[in-house]
Amino acid sequence: MKKVLLIGATSGIASACAREYGARGDQLVLLARNEERLTVVADDLKARGASVVGQALFDACDLDSHEAFVKKLWDEHGGFDIVLLAHGVLGEQEKAEQEVNHAQHIILVNYTSVVSLLTHLSKAFEAQGHGSIGVITSVAGDRGRASNYVYGSAKGGLSVFLSGLRQRLHPKGISVVDIRPGFTDTPMTQGLKKGALMSSAETVAKGIVRAIDRSTPVAYVP
Repeated sequence: MKKVLLIGATSGIASACAREYGARGDQLVLLARNEERLTVVADDLKARGASVVGQALFDACDLDSHEAFVKKLWDEHGGFDIVLLAHGVLGEQEKAEQEVNHAQHIILVNYTSVVSLLTHLSKAFEAQGHGSIGVITSVAGDRGRASNYVYGSAKGGLSVFLSGLRQRLHPKGISVVDIRPGFTDTPMTQGLKKGALMSSAETVAKGIVRAIDRSTPVAYVP
């Protein structure tokens, strides 16, 4: 049994991962910014027999709260074996091309907030001497595309950050897994045209759990 912290627990992929972890008997702590949706996810997991040992509201964009929040989580739960960072926003490319504030918001949610959290989480993991960090990036970060290059640039930058963090933490017994899903059928992508290459959240979740268990450096799922 492992203790698993899910940040952005109400996303389609994260909630599917929570069901995978819950089904195998792991203890779950869930963080999200929407109280109503968080309660729905937590209640569903409990109804399935999952061990939800904690849930809390958390705004990843409140960077100043990160250090104290991570410390509080570690103090309350005695550390974690696995942390999965799954929060993110697709944004609107055309709007980002015209409104710099929207472009900055996409970068804040998908890159800056994650880097901030990882900075504090990595120190906590170093202190305990073991653990696995999984971060959902995207295949969109592999190269720029006219249709989503602001979002893709944030995810691409995050992948570079994870590569360096992995090298730093590996000698200390901590794995860093860069998880790159393709198009996944979730609320985030509900406005996009669905095709044969779109995967279900359940399929992606199984790949994520397997990749973190195996400490796969970069995992394209499925």
